[in-house]
Amino acid sequence: MESPQKPSYQPAAIEEKWQKTWLELGLDKTPQDTNKPKFYALSMFPYPSGSLHMGHVRNYTITDVIARLKRMQGYRVLHPMGWDAFGLPAENAAIDRGVPPAKWTYQNIAQMRQQLQRLGLSLDWETELATCSPDYYKWTQWIFLQFLQAGLAYQREAAVNWDPIDQTVLANEQVDNEGRSWRSGAIVERKLLRQWFFKITDYAEELLNDLDKLTGWPERVKLMQANWIGKSTGAYLEFPIVGLDEKIGVYTTRPDTIYGVSYVVLAPEHPLTQVVTTSEQKAAVEAFIKEVSNQTELERTAEDKPKRGIPTGGKVINPFTGEEVPVWIADYVLYEYGTGAVMGVPAHDVRDFKFAKEQSLAIKVVIVPEVGAEETLKSAYTEAGILVNSGDFNGINSIEAKKAIIEFAEKQNFGKLRIQYRLRDWLISRQRYWGAPIPVIHCPECGIVPVPDKDLPVQLPEDIELSGRGGSPLAQLESWVNVPCPTCGTPAKRETDTMDTFIDSSWYFLRYPDAKNEEKIFDSGKVNDWMPVDQYVGGIEHAILHLLYSRFFTKVLRDRGLFNFDEPFQKLLTQGMVQGLTYMNPNKGGKDKWIPSNLVDANNPVDPQTGEPLQRLYATMSKSKGNGVAPEDVINKYGIDTARMFILFKAPPEKDLEWDEADVEGQFRFLNRVWRLVTDYAAAGVCKQKAEVDKLNKAEKDLRRAIHIAIQAITEDVVDEYQFNTAISELMKLSNALTDANCHNSPIYAEGILTLVIMLAPFAPHIGDELWQLLGNKNSVHTQTWPSFDPAALIADEITLVIQIMGKTRGSIQVPSQADKAELEKYARESEVGQRYIEGKEIKKVIVVPGKLVNFVLG
Repeated sequence: MESPQKPSYQPAAIEEKWQKTWLELGLDKTPQDTNKPKFYALSMFPYPSGSLHMGHVRNYTITDVIARLKRMQGYRVLHPMGWDAFGLPAENAAIDRGVPPAKWTYQNIAQMRQQLQRLGLSLDWETELATCSPDYYKWTQWIFLQFLQAGLAYQREAAVNWDPIDQTVLANEQVDNEGRSWRSGAIVERKLLRQWFFKITDYAEELLNDLDKLTGWPERVKLMQANWIGKSTGAYLEFPIVGLDEKIGVYTTRPDTIYGVSYVVLAPEHPLTQVVTTSEQKAAVEAFIKEVSNQTELERTAEDKPKRGIPTGGKVINPFTGEEVPVWIADYVLYEYGTGAVMGVPAHDVRDFKFAKEQSLAIKVVIVPEVGAEETLKSAYTEAGILVNSGDFNGINSIEAKKAIIEFAEKQNFGKLRIQYRLRDWLISRQRYWGAPIPVIHCPECGIVPVPDKDLPVQLPEDIELSGRGGSPLAQLESWVNVPCPTCGTPAKRETDTMDTFIDSSWYFLRYPDAKNEEKIFDSGKVNDWMPVDQYVGGIEHAILHLLYSRFFTKVLRDRGLFNFDEPFQKLLTQGMVQGLTYMNPNKGGKDKWIPSNLVDANNPVDPQTGEPLQRLYATMSKSKGNGVAPEDVINKYGIDTARMFILFKAPPEKDLEWDEADVEGQFRFLNRVWRLVTDYAAAGVCKQKAEVDKLNKAEKDLRRAIHIAIQAITEDVVDEYQFNTAISELMKLSNALTDANCHNSPIYAEGILTLVIMLAPFAPHIGDELWQLLGNKNSVHTQTWPSFDPAALIADEITLVIQIMGKTRGSIQVPSQADKAELEKYARESEVGQRYIEGKEIKKVIVVPGKLVNFVLG
């Protein structure tokens, strides 16, 4: 009679079967039982562009492995998913294709949800949210009102990018590198508009100090945030304007150079520019201001760009010397930074030195490296030193002089100590349609009136035409704009700005624990239970803005009494990029230099148009480089488990990953080997006996040691550092040990097979569950407890002892692992190898390295 044919590994059928089963069993639902410890695993939610790329697959696979592992380790896990769904692309699609932003967005969400579900991720889809849904942005608007009540939301004038042809505000991304509008081609102007801000600067000190609490964050990310906050300690000093009662205030971190000031520079848009400018200079100053007003902040502050300026004709008095110094305006000084004015000390500042040389301004040395040093300069001296030409402060060390000069300024009432931050308040206004409307009403009688909570959400109107022209789309819809004041009933107008989409993503993680609550933003008990997020996974590109804003929101809402924790994310993993094989023609410029890989013969990489040889390199996958690999192509060919295994094995999570089809094939072969190993064993009959550990033979002991070494190593790899690549290496070793073992009928072999399947399951969940079922188990492998290792099993009864003669290895023998030095030497002397080389020879010395080798030194 023929033995029944073993099933072959069919990824597509297995994956469809198990995804359906998991859904029916509700395996991925968030447990309500609070007896177990909690674990909140979260990937940064995606923008619904319509299709997943390999970067998405890597991010979500990493988080999914963590979530599956934690469930097996006895945690109740919250592993949600949602959509960062407001933003400019949907509005642009509406303009280009005539499709309403909501329709375009929800179509994309449906498509990407389907793609995500095909990945077999253990997500709780019942917690799904979309930031563009009124039941979500109702609470985004409610949060805005909390900020308003706390005095953290305010309006003031600020510069925007203005398209003079389309008469509309442009986002920075809509201005090309020549300063032109992406749509009309017009030279973009800078224009002042009244805009809404959040007062993040009120939390600057706490945001900086609490970085020390984030022990689970990469140091690189914490440093980036600290630099962005940019705390500095210095002096605020006032220079009286000659002939007027006004003063120009400057902030400097170098008060020790005050005696070297040879000019003061105002930002062109500073209110005092008009005050200080003389009639002779007025026309030139106005022309310069107009020219600068069309430049972006980046253009004005670029390091590689010449600094341009013009004298105003006005002068100020240096309060320390009594000398009059000229007042200039220059493009590199911005009104939004510091006081909008800087003091020029050319001798001790690189930028000031260059500017003074170009403009023939005085350069006065006031710090030298040591007493008696030369005072002529070829470049700015910016190090510490000794003060000279500084009145009563001559001879003082410059570090000490800072403190002394500030104290003197405070006594004389022309300055004081000041702590300042590079961080500026967050401009949240957007003159766009597809965002959360700002929930205030402008009443001619009452001023700014918050929309009452009962009237939230302020919904986006659907009957709106989007043309990309003519200012804010909402402002053009009078039926939506004109409303009675909720306080006094007077005809009033809605705010027509919408909120920056970063606001939507600054609190979404707080909604997941109670995502369907219609009565309030969330239940505080549930959020205090689940938060903070235990493991957050996302790209390094979000290191500053998203993560800083999320920390800010958490602190504000804590202070509003909504919960009791200080930080949103305990541990942060910033996964590396996915890179593809890329072809570049070095003789071409711009986007044309990238040659799509599907047009290139890998064996003869030449430009298909010119025949020129191409350079091969690995670069981040992107449409523009033509080097992407579609996830569905890989899944259709190999299955999602293989794609997951490759992504996890190829590189540690935080490193960039180079896509290589041969390595994908390698993981497919490994899963096939595991399949054959387990199905062969299952076909031969599963051993049900219980192992008697004290009665094992040598082969069983060796295999048991290999099993428990694997459990120990893999557990260490996955518990803290998430070194999935080395964990998979250990799975391969265990698979090899089982393949080589010659005790197939032993309960130890059964233990090894079960352990391999359980530990493979978080990495390759579909094949894991299929093999578990083929072994005769009724429940899912994902409900099993993660195995623990037996320390006693790790101890070898025997070790391999190397025998050396004069430092050269001549052979090896098996000896008891507990043997001492004398016993090891005896075993080595009496062995066949030892006898062959030392018999009849004089032994001058014997070197014994316990557990490793015996070396005989002969005379």
